[in-house]
Amino acid sequence: MRAALPRRDPAWLGRLFWTGAALALLWPMLVATEFRPWVLFSDQSRGPTLRFLSAFVPPAAGADFLWLVARETWRTVAIATAGITLALLIAIPATLSSTRVLSVSALSGRMAPLAAVLRQGVRWLLVLLRSIPELVWALVFVRVVGLGPTAGVLAIALTYGGMLGKVYGDILESSDEHATRCLLANGGGRLQAFAYGLLPENAAELTSYTVYRWECAIRSSVVLGFVGAGGLGQQLDNSTKMFAGDEVATMLLVFVVLVALADRTSAWLRRALS
Repeated sequence: MRAALPRRDPAWLGRLFWTGAALALLWPMLVATEFRPWVLFSDQSRGPTLRFLSAFVPPAAGADFLWLVARETWRTVAIATAGITLALLIAIPATLSSTRVLSVSALSGRMAPLAAVLRQGVRWLLVLLRSIPELVWALVFVRVVGLGPTAGVLAIALTYGGMLGKVYGDILESSDEHATRCLLANGGGRLQAFAYGLLPENAAELTSYTVYRWECAIRSSVVLGFVGAGGLGQQLDNSTKMFAGDEVATMLLVFVVLVALADRTSAWLRRALS
C-alpha cells in the first residue's frame, strides 16, 4: 500500500531558520555599505538619469566614429589576448611545479621537504598575484611604463597568471590520478605524466576555463582603459565624461558582441575536445 505523501515540506522549518539567519547577517552589511537603491528614483537622480539614458537611442553610427570603435575594439582584444598569453607563461610552469599529483617524491605518500617547500612557495606566489586586482597593477604600471596598452597587458598577465595557476592546479588535483602515478612510478618525467596522464582527461575543462578567463580579460581591459591603459575603455571613459550617450550605447553593444563571440568560441572548443 502506497504511503501518503506529506502535505507540508518536512524541511520547511530548517529552511525558514537559515533564511532568517542569512537576512539577519545581510542587514548589517547593507547598513555598513549605506546601500540605498531608492536614491536612484529620487527627484534629483531621476531627471539626469533619464536624460542620459534617452541619449542612448539611437546609437552613434557615423563612419568616423565606427572606424574609431573598430580600431579600439581590436586594440582591446589584443590587450586581453596578449595579457592571457603572458598569464599562461606564468600559470603553466607554476601549475606543473605546485600540483601534488605531479610530484615524484609524493609517490611514497609523503612529499620530500624541499619539494613541499617549493610547492608551497609557488602557491603563495599565486595567491599574491591574484590578490592584487588588475586595476591596482594597471595604476602601478601606468606610472612605470606610461599611458597605453602595455600597462594593461602587464596588469592582466600578473593577476590572471595567479588565477589560472590556482584553478589549473585544482582541476588537475581533482582528476583521476591513476594514469599519472603509473607513468611517474615507471620512470616517466613530470612533463610526460602531465601530457599523457592529466592533459587528455582535463583538456576540455582547462580549455573552457582559459577561454572564460580570456572573456574576463576583455572586460578587464575595458575597465583598465579608465585609468589610461588604452583600448575601448579609454574611449568609453571619454564619451561618458562628455555625456555622449549615443557613443556609449554603440560601445556597450560592441562589448555584448565580444562576450557572445567568446562564449561561442568556448562552446566550439569544448565540442572539439570532447
